[in-house]
Amino acid sequence: ERRDLGDKGGEEAGDARDRPTEDDEPVNGKGDGKGEENQKMPSLMERTKMLPVGKAGGAYIPPFRLKQMQEQMQDKASPEFQRMTWEALKKGINGLVNKVTKTNITEIVGLMFHENLVRGRGLFCRSVMKAQLASPNFSPVYAALVAVINTKLPENGETLLKRVIIQFRRSYKRNDKPVCVAMVRFIGHLINQQVAHELLGLQLLTILLEKPTDDSVELAVSFVKEVGAAMTQLSPQGLHAIFERFRGVLHEGQIDKRVQYMIEGLFAVRKSKFAEFPALEEELDLVDADDQITHELTLNDQLDPEPSLDIFHVDPEFAEHEQQWTVLKREVLGEEEEEED
Repeated sequence: ERRDLGDKGGEEAGDARDRPTEDDEPVNGKGDGKGEENQKMPSLMERTKMLPVGKAGGAYIPPFRLKQMQEQMQDKASPEFQRMTWEALKKGINGLVNKVTKTNITEIVGLMFHENLVRGRGLFCRSVMKAQLASPNFSPVYAALVAVINTKLPENGETLLKRVIIQFRRSYKRNDKPVCVAMVRFIGHLINQQVAHELLGLQLLTILLEKPTDDSVELAVSFVKEVGAAMTQLSPQGLHAIFERFRGVLHEGQIDKRVQYMIEGLFAVRKSKFAEFPALEEELDLVDADDQITHELTLNDQLDPEPSLDIFHVDPEFAEHEQQWTVLKREVLGEEEEEED
């Protein structure tokens, strides 16, 4: 009986070994087709080549392949080609804005004018505001970059200032302190660069000190430190009125002791004529007074941020507009070369 049981177990084990498994390839070539799919799966490069030109569908296209696709396209005014140049423009502007520092700003400005800043006006403003919000300490550098671009393309400076004002108003109403602090600081340095009018700064301070709170007074103190040196030259009477309001807030005594000490410190800074807070650093004083273009926008204006500028649109006169930008770029870069000589 034991041998019989053993024989039966051996027969079952043998049957199990002889039974085909899922991993075994079928003899007649028929099966679920998984093996064939794995063998025929194209590589990333092959899939890239099969994509419609200009429509990546979210797939990454290597730069050399993108350049090759642009060269192979015959119709330079087609929507696909325009979209590819738009993506390249966005990438170029973002890269330059993220690289700019005090030491390389003159070089970055020259490279920036090689990008189509007329077509990419919204992209430029969006990139600068995003970078400034992420690094408010670099506000003087970004304001200097905007000031230089503003001398040649004032529409770019005006659009950026509109968006900064709208962003400040929105963040102030929502009590979004980080964004509000960043926008106030940016406005201050745009005033120092004479891109924004000093009246905008006086309006801003009036709003912050109208119903003083610890946060609003602290923000006003930091703003006056940023623009005080410039305001002393541009609007001494307006700055005097602001300091009188600070004095009134101090005498009311309704704010925290820490903020009161900040106001007292601000009066000491004023007494030293803002020696520790110059309006412009030497490396960032790039625009002559005769070339400055100041935009007289206020907090009460009805402003259009023109969000459609950030979105790709097919241009029926694409070739003509590109040619116009080429002519304008040569004029701008030619003037810069003459100034450097």
